[in-house]
Amino acid sequence: MAKIAYILLCHKDPDAIIKQAERLTTAGDYMSIHFDARSDSAQFAKIHAALKDNANVTFAHRRIRCGWGEWSLVQATLYAVESAVEAFPRATHFYMLSGDCMAIKSAEYTHQFLDENDADFIESFDYFESDWIKTGMKEERLIYRHFFNERTQKRRFYAAFNAQRRLGLTRDIPADIQVQIGSQWWCLRRRTIEWVLEFTRQRRDVMRFFRSTWIPDETFFQTIVRHVVPEDEIRTRTLTFLLFTDYGMPVTFYDDHYDLLLSQDFLFARKISAESNDLKRRLGLLYAAENVQFQISNEGASLFKFLTGRGRIGRRFATRFWETESTLGRERELLVIICKKWHVAKRLLERIRQVTNVPAMEYLFNEEHTPLPDLGGIQKTLEKRTRHRRALMRMLFDYYETDRLIVCMDPSNLDLLQDFAGDRSITRMLEIQCDFSDDYLVGHAMRVGLAGEQTSQETLERLLPTIRNDMVFESDRIRDADFEHFNRIRESADIEDNTKALANFLTMPDDKAHEVASADYLFSD
Repeated sequence: MAKIAYILLCHKDPDAIIKQAERLTTAGDYMSIHFDARSDSAQFAKIHAALKDNANVTFAHRRIRCGWGEWSLVQATLYAVESAVEAFPRATHFYMLSGDCMAIKSAEYTHQFLDENDADFIESFDYFESDWIKTGMKEERLIYRHFFNERTQKRRFYAAFNAQRRLGLTRDIPADIQVQIGSQWWCLRRRTIEWVLEFTRQRRDVMRFFRSTWIPDETFFQTIVRHVVPEDEIRTRTLTFLLFTDYGMPVTFYDDHYDLLLSQDFLFARKISAESNDLKRRLGLLYAAENVQFQISNEGASLFKFLTGRGRIGRRFATRFWETESTLGRERELLVIICKKWHVAKRLLERIRQVTNVPAMEYLFNEEHTPLPDLGGIQKTLEKRTRHRRALMRMLFDYYETDRLIVCMDPSNLDLLQDFAGDRSITRMLEIQCDFSDDYLVGHAMRVGLAGEQTSQETLERLLPTIRNDMVFESDRIRDADFEHFNRIRESADIEDNTKALANFLTMPDDKAHEVASADYLFSD
């Protein structure tokens, strides 16, 4: 059976550290603590006094001063790991934690999970090929030497960096090392930890290299584990649930996140608010509980992205850069069907195809697999289609040798609608206003990853009004844009009203528009 040695790096809140250690070791696991030497020595003395008689707790054999982005964080981890390996010979796994992490599963579940998954869990992505680093330094973290802390010694940090760059004082990465990157919150098997420690003793050249890299806690273990462990024994993920805001700051969890946290496919969560006493109490009781059944829905990351994105005008940044390619053609007409229920728009599109000869495409800016002709590669990905939207549409007009073209778009594509409406060609729009039942909204939430099969009814009840309001918001934005040649049909309207709107949209006789509008299957779910 798995027995875990938790590696805890911390620097504050001694009472919380004591409770965390007592909670995790009561279930038979172990803990090795490194308390930052920068912090108040009286706080460390309090922790030591409270836990010194606990046989399942040990302390790093050396305390050092730690700084964000420095080698000191890796060194402190190694000191704590070395102490744990020596003190706890029965430990089968070593799990990296911070002071504001808490278990979101029971010890019973955690041990069973590790027993059933004989692997190392550590994010380990290729440093240069992956997009793990979104902004700031990338290659410069490695090829230059960094001796100062960017946060506390900013002038010295950049002076040293700029001097090396100006003088061309770069260095080589050790030839047999493929640098990896990922989260510092890992769970490694004992054999792997022993291999890593042996590596640190044998490869002084690699140790010298990492000691002067920038933010090595995101690369050191991630690289060495990949070097010493077969690839098929590594799961490139963390077992600690964490989210980040647009500004790179970790999301904090509060009392009302209990159900959400339990439903995620992770063993721990970071970071738990220090003020969320009820959440900490309930999670603490959970770790010691037995026979708890967990319903994993794993919608947390998608749900956070959705909720934080709502209400942003222009979203995270100002108005995006739109292409300035030439017009689609003054004599051409682009007809856009706008609908949140994609299946309804597709049915209408098929009905229009039956009545007219106008070339029509479905959600080409929303669905990768939308059938499109070979246009030389521009059509292959959604990103290319969106970035080169005007070129794409011109090529489609030319391919079909037509001056009229129909496409479907989601109401969230307001930026595309505004771009096409601003072209010298004629852009006609038809919004299909549908009714949204709770069952449809639940299905929508599951399709887009906001909910899963095991999402609790309480979570769904809180989520559905938000999704419904979001759909109304998208429709309101389209109305507020005051597009020329804009029409709307409604699920709740009678056929005659919808016929008139369709006739205006398609510029066709009323009898033909009535033939389209009278299809009784258009709005059925």
